[in-house]
Amino acid sequence: MPDLQFVLFVSALCTADLTTINVSQELRQTIFDRCWALIHTEPPPTTPQERVLDLRGGTELTLDACMSTIRSLFQEANITTLVWDHPVSETRMTSTPEATPLIDRLGQLYPDQPTGVDPPRHPPRESNPKP
Repeated sequence: MPDLQFVLFVSALCTADLTTINVSQELRQTIFDRCWALIHTEPPPTTPQERVLDLRGGTELTLDACMSTIRSLFQEANITTLVWDHPVSETRMTSTPEATPLIDRLGQLYPDQPTGVDPPRHPPRESNPKP
């Protein structure tokens, strides 16, 4: 996974309201808050809706710092793999009319791709570590 995707993915998981993830709530908050501090001068937001990292104004150095922060915090917590269990959510928003041509073209490019977002071999529930 590319570094940018990894940082955005982990920060999204850290702010998600997941109950079955192998990262404690305290560590999730620390990861987000430290990455936030690398990008902003003001304190991190407290409302869940505002706790989103926007790396568009950052540089490669910012991205590297966020990666290093996440990796070191996971290493300190002995976390080598993120594991969570969450059912697929219902669609909250329909695509905008402007996005429809792009979605149609993607469907033509990848006609045989499955429509589900879960990997084909989802581990059994019993294999997920408890938070």
